[in-house]
Order: sequence, then structure tokens, then C-alpha cells
Amino acid sequence: MRWMEHPVFFVDFEGSLATGVLEYGVATLLGGRVTATLTRLCAPTGRVRAEDTEVHGLREETLAGCAPFSEDWEVFADLRERGPLAGHYAGAENSLIKSTWPYPRNSPDFARPGSRVIDWGPWIDTGRIYAQLYPGLESGRLESLVEACGLRADLDALASVHCPEGRRRHHAALYDAIAGALLLGSLSRHPQLASLTVMQLLALSTLDPKRRDSIVQRELF
Repeated sequence: MRWMEHPVFFVDFEGSLATGVLEYGVATLLGGRVTATLTRLCAPTGRVRAEDTEVHGLREETLAGCAPFSEDWEVFADLRERGPLAGHYAGAENSLIKSTWPYPRNSPDFARPGSRVIDWGPWIDTGRIYAQLYPGLESGRLESLVEACGLRADLDALASVHCPEGRRRHHAALYDAIAGALLLGSLSRHPQLASLTVMQLLALSTLDPKRRDSIVQRELF
């Protein structure tokens, strides 16, 4: 199955292992387009440092009345069962979700069609994909890739509809999730990339040659 024919859930978290997830954003990508979004603020599990607030704009006193991220187990377990999760340099998202829930439910292994696995990954990773497809780009930072790919106007248009007021900027979870989803969706403009399978995207999402070859071999055999 081509990746465009399968829902992909692009995830972004604001927070750290010390504070837990303070805000999440999820953008659903299907057919190369953002079709749905989720976001909310979450209560911290540790002290929010002033230097962190300078980056993401979230203050401890503002978050104190929010429900903790741990209450949204069903939301994320359901997403994982329905499609692969994606992130921009997804290691951070993987570490944060595992710090709350080490494992999801028994879910489809999208790197091995027909198999199941108890793991949040493997993740589709736009940071790794763009590094391999476009090695000449000066920066792999999310903001830089949005500009380089001419996606700023599309991002801001979607943000005006889906993102809470005051959270329509980088380092706001849903804004960055939509940005990443647009980067992934822009691959559909190229026929060869649009025809890739989910498994091939997962292979492009790792820089580990042994792991990449293992995923490719599963598809071939």
C-alpha cells in the first residue's frame, strides 16, 4: 500500500523528561493532506524552568489546572493502532511518550505488514527522510525546511484554523506537528516519492544502514 493511502499521525510534544509532556499536537495526514488535528495543554510532572518557558512559551502556573498527559492513554494507543506515528527527529517524541507509557497496546507493525508489535515505533521521521533525499540542504531544522520548501503560507493558513490563538508559532506543539505533516505531504508532489510504501518511508527514516537494509529486505521477501 502506498503511504499516501494510509493515515499517518504526525506528533509533536513540548516539554522534557523532567517536566513531562506540557503540550501535544497531532496532525493526521492522509492523501498528502492534513485532514484532522488534536492538541491540548498538560499539567507538568516537574518544575518548568524559566529557560524552557523562553523556548515554548508555557508557564507552570498556566498549566497547573490542566489534566496530566497520562490521562490521554486511549487517544495515543488508538492512534498507534490506526497508523504509524511520525515526528521530525522523532527520537525526542519517542522518548517522551515512553516516559509516560513504556508500551502501547499490541498494534500493527507497519515495517512488517501482517505482523504485530508492542512498540510505539518504528516512527516515520521527516528529519531523517529529508537528510537522505536532500543532502544539499543547509539545515535540517523544521523552521528551515518549511522555508526551503515554500510551505510557510500553507502552514500559517492551517494554523489559523486549527491552532489555539497564541500558539501559532514554532515551538508550539500543533503548529510544529502541522509543519512536519506538510513536509511529509510535500513528498507527494513527486510521483516517485508518492508511490513509496509505508515500509519504504520507514526505511528512509533511519540512518542505521543495517536497520534500513533489514526493513527493505522485509518488503522484498
